[in-house]
Amino acid sequence: MFREVSENVVLGKSGSYQGTPSGVPQALRDETAFRRWISMTNILATILTVSFLLAGALVSPFPAQAQKPATADLPPGTMQAKATTACLECHEARIILQQRLSKAAWTKEVDKMTKWGAVVDPADHDALIDYLSSNFSPEKPAYEPQRTSGPGKTSK
Repeated sequence: MFREVSENVVLGKSGSYQGTPSGVPQALRDETAFRRWISMTNILATILTVSFLLAGALVSPFPAQAQKPATADLPPGTMQAKATTACLECHEARIILQQRLSKAAWTKEVDKMTKWGAVVDPADHDALIDYLSSNFSPEKPAYEPQRTSGPGKTSK
């Protein structure tokens, strides 16, 4: 942007040197010095822009939240770790916890998620479906999320 402005001001539309804009120090009144100054200004502007972008990426306005182990949310079982690896890579545990699906529906769900990129070893496929259908079947009680109290509220 600076270069376009400076070339239009300094060179004009004819392409010949027209002089420098008012307010430019005497040391920059010749064309070469002025072009060098504009070039350095462009470099400095680029460096500052990159610095601000990097600083913004490194400093988040959101406070860090403590992470609890993901396996703590899923019920214990032989496939708890595999379900954690395959499912919780993309989903929060509550997405699984609130499901109440039959074995056939879990099979369709696991197959769909595998097609979408979930990593499920073919040797673990059936065992994972058994784990999910036994822990999250229609016969199980409905999922009740843990309630937290907000400011000024009391929990029961």
